[in-house]
Amino acid sequence: MSAQPVPLSPLEAFETLRSEPRALLVDIRSSMEFLFVGHPAGAVHVPWIDEPDWIENPHFVTEIRKLLLGGAQCESPGQCAPVILICRSGKRSLEAGRALLEAGLGQVFHVEEGFEGELNEQHQRSTIGGWRFHGLPWEQC
Repeated sequence: MSAQPVPLSPLEAFETLRSEPRALLVDIRSSMEFLFVGHPAGAVHVPWIDEPDWIENPHFVTEIRKLLLGGAQCESPGQCAPVILICRSGKRSLEAGRALLEAGLGQVFHVEEGFEGELNEQHQRSTIGGWRFHGLPWEQC
């Protein structure tokens, strides 16, 4: 089994971002989701899968490395800047996190509940979990 990104709750992710100035929050949802559904305040956007083709971004790892200013390989995990990934409900961020770990990044986390959380019985999001549900800072274009 491949290496797994460390799961964080939305509140744990927020606290990590507050306590670790090198931490990078990356929203990996599609451009449409990022712009129109909203995103965590301060998050950078690097889609894992995006329109119009809905295929994995072949440049994802390279784009993350650029954001880290070349800090792609780390001698030990404590030397690496933490990368926290967030998607809608935590599924895509798990996949993307595995790709980063396989590429040699040392500290990779993912927000288990995502930005919007899982669907409730009425097929609505942001009602039972997620970044927005917990009242954490977010913005919308």
